[in-house]
Amino acid sequence: MATKRHKPEEIVTKFRQVEVLVRQGMPRVDAIPEVRITEQTYYRLRKQYGGMGADQLKELKRLQKENERLRKTVSDVAFDKLILTETALGNF
Repeated sequence: MATKRHKPEEIVTKFRQVEVLVRQGMPRVDAIPEVRITEQTYYRLRKQYGGMGADQLKELKRLQKENERLRKTVSDVAFDKLILTETALGNF
């Protein structure tokens, strides 16, 4: 079974739906499957994204992507530097 990647809007919507159902008196354990996610997914996403809004989640995702790109760039530059150093010393 393929894993589904939840969009930030979906995550916030599902959190809100669960909270509405809980306020209406439904136990949280029963409310979670009602919004069509597993209990494990709910608690994992809640731990990761807590009380963020949709805009904050989008910004977080954008920053994570940019951070990943920058880390890759830095590692590429460090690798190039290592190659040049080894070549200059004649250790190839």
